[in-house]
Amino acid sequence: MICSETKEIIDTYVEAYNSFDVPGMIKLLHKDILFRNISNGEIDMETHGIHEFRKLAEKSTKIFSSRRQTIIDCNAIDDKIEVIIDYEGILAVDLPNGLNRGDKMQLKGKSVYGIQEGKILLIEDYS
Repeated sequence: MICSETKEIIDTYVEAYNSFDVPGMIKLLHKDILFRNISNGEIDMETHGIHEFRKLAEKSTKIFSSRRQTIIDCNAIDDKIEVIIDYEGILAVDLPNGLNRGDKMQLKGKSVYGIQEGKILLIEDYS
């Protein structure tokens, strides 16, 4: 069972993410935040601490003209929360992988959150 405080923290983080509100995202994070992006089973991005996370979050706001994570489902698994998401974003820049400005990205994935002391200590994004 996911407590209402934990669900509220995750919902507020996703709202800030969707709104490109980096300060709103940062205020919800533990100072020792660990972020990982895992694509096709491989870690392709990892940050440690608020400073590194902020740099990545600010850089990411320039890549998309719009983006939206929609929470489909949440489940408590051990001491973590697994959130199933639909993701949609419109690129603001051309990417080296051949995607171009204006292209729409759509994918399904999940994010795993760890909460400690009322702050997000872990975010792992899987796609």
